[in-house]
Amino acid sequence: MQIFDLDALRVMPLSRDPYEFVIVPGFVKSEALEKINADFPTIEHAGSFPLDHLEFGSAFQAMIDALESEEFRKAFEEKFQIDLSHRPTTITVRGRCDTHDGKIHHDSASKIITILLYMNPAWDNSGGRLRLLRSRDSIEDVATEAPAAGGALVAFLRSDHSWHGHLPFIGERRVIQFNWVTDNESQRFAIFRHRVSASVKQLLSFGKSSKEPRPVTPGRM
Repeated sequence: MQIFDLDALRVMPLSRDPYEFVIVPGFVKSEALEKINADFPTIEHAGSFPLDHLEFGSAFQAMIDALESEEFRKAFEEKFQIDLSHRPTTITVRGRCDTHDGKIHHDSASKIITILLYMNPAWDNSGGRLRLLRSRDSIEDVATEAPAAGGALVAFLRSDHSWHGHLPFIGERRVIQFNWVTDNESQRFAIFRHRVSASVKQLLSFGKSSKEPRPVTPGRM
């Protein structure tokens, strides 16, 4: 099964305003998208989760393997004219969005290229669509707005002005984030941070469920 449309990436021009980025609708091929979504991990909380905190099926694993492949890396080296051959990677998964998500930011300096894959089958809401911004001051200072569905790809070269964010949305929002990072220490720190965050969410969820009243079974008269 072919997962990514690398030819579509190769022919899509690299934009340089307001920073280097490329958007490819349908980058995850439709047949693959359907199978990957069937194997997508169940995520009940907002936030980014590392792979080792999730359970998923074989089609989802095949996508992870494709992300880590040499062919995938070389396609982005060519597009951004950068050597990534000795750079470690990180992968996180989002399944839900909440009110605190989408605030304007640029990624940490340890990230080189950020890749986002929008795995939602369809998207009708005005919120939750990633906006690549010209400044940190306004979510309306938009250079472009990316699709939030259909296996769309957004990839950009991280910089101190690579501002992005989205309008508020609450609900299911499936996104894969893949990064090449500067070094192994940055990779370990990112994985550790996401593991701690995932563990905290799980503990909070357990505490909440344990406080919920148990249903009372009526006795016999």
